[in-house]
Amino acid sequence: MILDGCDPAALASAADVLARAGLVAFPTETVYGLGARADDDAAVAAVFAAKGRPVDHPLIVHVASAAQAAHFADEVPEVARRLMAALWPGPLTLIVPRTPGVATAAAGGHPTIALRCPSHPVARALFEAAAKLGVPGVAAPSANRFGRISPTQAAHVVAEFGDALMVLDGGPCEHGIESAIVDCTRGRPVLLRPGVLTRTQIEAAAGEALQSRAEDSPRAPGTLEAHYAPRAKLRLMSRQALRAALRVLGADAPGVAVYSRTVPEALQAPPGARLKCRVMPDNAASAGHELFAVLRELDTPDVRLIWVEEPPGTPPWEGVRDRLRRAAAA
Repeated sequence: MILDGCDPAALASAADVLARAGLVAFPTETVYGLGARADDDAAVAAVFAAKGRPVDHPLIVHVASAAQAAHFADEVPEVARRLMAALWPGPLTLIVPRTPGVATAAAGGHPTIALRCPSHPVARALFEAAAKLGVPGVAAPSANRFGRISPTQAAHVVAEFGDALMVLDGGPCEHGIESAIVDCTRGRPVLLRPGVLTRTQIEAAAGEALQSRAEDSPRAPGTLEAHYAPRAKLRLMSRQALRAALRVLGADAPGVAVYSRTVPEALQAPPGARLKCRVMPDNAASAGHELFAVLRELDTPDVRLIWVEEPPGTPPWEGVRDRLRRAAAA
C-alpha cells in the first residue's frame, strides 16, 4: 500500500509499524529502502527473508543524526567524525566498530556496522517519529529482491513486494544510485563502494586520501561482484562494439534493448521497429538519477539482452560504472 510520505498521519502510522517490529519501505535521496527497527533481530530477519538476502550480508542502519549513530558504534574514529560533520545528512555510509550485542542481525554478525544519515525529508521525518517510539535506528537495504535492480520510485517497490507492504511515497529519488561506503575501521579510510559523492569530495571531507578495497575489508552492502541486475542479460559494450553489433542486427532485432550514449545510425529506425533504445545523459549525475528506472523500463518479458554503452572512465562516473559492471556480472 502506497501512502503519501508528506502526510503526518501516514508518517505516524509507519513509525508505529516500525516500533511494533513491522516492515516499512521509505524513500531516501539515493534509492527506496526496506526497513525494520535495527535493534530487533527478529524484525531484521524479516527483511532478509523478504528480500531473499543471505543473513551474513550486512544491512545499512539508517539514523536521524550523528548523535543517534552513537547507539550502534562502539567507537567513532576521528576520520568518521570528520566525514559525518561534512557529509551527513547525505549519500554516505560509514563502517565503524559495532557496540557488542547491538544490532547483531543487521550487521550480519560482523563486529562492524554500516551507518548512514540520509537527507530525504520523508526518511528523516520517519526516523524522528520512530525514535519517539523507542526505535534507535532503521536497518534497511534497497527495497527490491536480492541482487535485482534497486527501486527509485514507490511503484517499483510495489512491483517487487506487492500491495501488502506499507510504502511511504516521497517521489522519484534524487540521485538514483546507492550511497558511497567508506570503511573507517582500518586506520585509513577505504572506499568500499562508490556512489554519487566523488572520491575528491570524500577525500576533501576526510582530510586524507581514500585507500583501495583490500581482500580482508569488512563485508559491506552492495559490494558483491554480481548485483543490481535486470532479468535480461546486461552486456557492457564499447561504442565501437555496440555499433558493429547493431549494424549486423539492424533496428528490428527482436529481444534486444539498448542504452546508448548517442543514437547509433542503425537505430534511426522507422516507427514500429522492435528494438528498444534509450539515450544515456551526458551528465553523470543525470545518468545516475535515471539508471535503475531505465533498466527497469527496458527489462520487459520480451527482452533477452540489454546492451549498454560503457560510460566515460572519468571520476564523476565511477558510481554509474560500478553499478553497470555489477549488473553485467550477474
